[in-house]
Amino acid sequence: MKKTIVYGSIVSLLALTTLFYFSSVYADDSVVDQINITVPVSCSLSGTNLSHTTTMQNNQYKTDIGSATMKTTCNDTNGYAIYAIGYTNEEDGNNKMHSSTLDSSYDITTGKYVSGTTVDSVWSMKLTPVSGTYAPTIRNDASCNYTNYEVVPSAYTKVVSLNSATDIGTGSIGSNFTTNYAIYVNQSQPAGTYVGKVKFTLVHPSNEVPAQPVACEGGKICYNPNTALVEGQMGKQTPTSAELANGITLWAPNFKRTGYGFAGWNTAYDYSGTFYGPNQTITTPSNLSTNGLSLYAVWVPSNGTLQNWNGCSSLTQAPTNGTATLASVTALTDERDGDTYAVAKLADGKCWTIENLRLDDTPELSASNTHNPSLPLTNIYDTANPTTSNHLSPTTDPTQTAWCQSTSISCFNQSMLATNNTTLFISNTSSSYSNTSNVYSRGNYYNWYSATAGYGKYGNDYGSSYVAPGDICPAGWHLPTGKDASGEFGLLDIALGGTGAFSDSSTTPTGTTMSRIWRSYPNNFIYSGYVYGSTIGNPTSNGLYWSVSGHSSYNAYGLGCNPDSLHPGTGNLFKNFGWSVRCVTGR
Repeated sequence: MKKTIVYGSIVSLLALTTLFYFSSVYADDSVVDQINITVPVSCSLSGTNLSHTTTMQNNQYKTDIGSATMKTTCNDTNGYAIYAIGYTNEEDGNNKMHSSTLDSSYDITTGKYVSGTTVDSVWSMKLTPVSGTYAPTIRNDASCNYTNYEVVPSAYTKVVSLNSATDIGTGSIGSNFTTNYAIYVNQSQPAGTYVGKVKFTLVHPSNEVPAQPVACEGGKICYNPNTALVEGQMGKQTPTSAELANGITLWAPNFKRTGYGFAGWNTAYDYSGTFYGPNQTITTPSNLSTNGLSLYAVWVPSNGTLQNWNGCSSLTQAPTNGTATLASVTALTDERDGDTYAVAKLADGKCWTIENLRLDDTPELSASNTHNPSLPLTNIYDTANPTTSNHLSPTTDPTQTAWCQSTSISCFNQSMLATNNTTLFISNTSSSYSNTSNVYSRGNYYNWYSATAGYGKYGNDYGSSYVAPGDICPAGWHLPTGKDASGEFGLLDIALGGTGAFSDSSTTPTGTTMSRIWRSYPNNFIYSGYVYGSTIGNPTSNGLYWSVSGHSSYNAYGLGCNPDSLHPGTGNLFKNFGWSVRCVTGR
């Protein structure tokens, strides 16, 4: 009986585009013109001879069915690593090709199969470095059943690592390593073609690890950080019977990754699946009860700074429906505190931060890093204790506990961050996390006075046409306008398919309510609730966001979003409450 074995190898190319920045000095006779060039980190992995085919009989083993040579170039001085993962196809039920069989007949301590048992087909690989430069971590010894070949890993396994300065350049420059492949087919396999594949990926620096597929348990939703280099943890979500029938609202994240923005969830660890917003309501998967649902954090590395960013035109506008991709998303870092935010070009053609503002009372506000060019240099909260600090807190000492958490009127015209969620996130060491304890994604809460950098006061009726002349968004960004369908919240609602006015879920088909659309990827307007004094209200059922538009003495306009209705910038929010902040730019 004959059998054809097809071996294919897929290589992940992680090459970064090389950017050049030029600046000139116009010279006279005594000054030489100069060009300053900055070369960013650039790494890539390529390969040759990546497909091998052989014909075999049952109960046959072949060694060296083919080899592939990989070339790496990387100028990351912190080194890099190469990982491999095996893939298989399932042709007819249990008769399948295994990259790593961990059933009762396989002894994982010795890497050998127990004699006298019948097992599925197995294929294996061996790594051969060209020189002593690399140290493969899959061993080339006799521990495997097939001479000195190792079973191809079913999860990403490090195969090459270099921990210091590495190759620079392209063409003939770059280091190589070779992989050799072997195959075995046992007696029980029917005639047919079985495909085994291996995918290599390069990560840098050398301590970085690639995302891994993670199995969940039946009836649960598992939230995976998708990298080891994060802070925070999340529990497993068990949907209620009502959610199973009407749609499951996903949990917002409790993960923090330095230098990266969180863009949402994906059903695949390599982002090849479906994207979801962090609080999106989804239809119950048909196999949830048996397999559960694994969701993976979508991380986007910082691509520069928020301040005066002008790259919105380079992003692809997010679709209002259909399959979404990462083309509309980037990430940028706030110079004031070094925090990174995911940014997306939404359906209105403008770019929005798609994470809640987390700015605390540490940085000084200044004309150079806030939206308002004439930020007041003196914030006097009361005549008895004046301060000239532009910290968001009424104290010159940002190390003091200075949140204005009182419900008295003396607090209403002071900058207020009633709950510093960054601190809560770090101090929360509970091993059991739920939706109510996922505090990091909520950001900080600001009353209107602090959201408008001191220009929107409680008790002052500026009239419903008032627009505060400044806010705490980074330079080049601003709080969205509200009030009606002509405001930026209203225009975004129209672009998403709404009317720009109050939307009741009872008037729209189930599953397509405007509230659900605003919470879908990449809009990502999450439920973060509000703060009054030191109390957090409705953090899992209300999303409430400031606009820069005033309404009356005690209210200002803002976005209100809950499961049943949506106010796209037309809701009247109390100025003295703490609500969330998102920033927008059209540049």
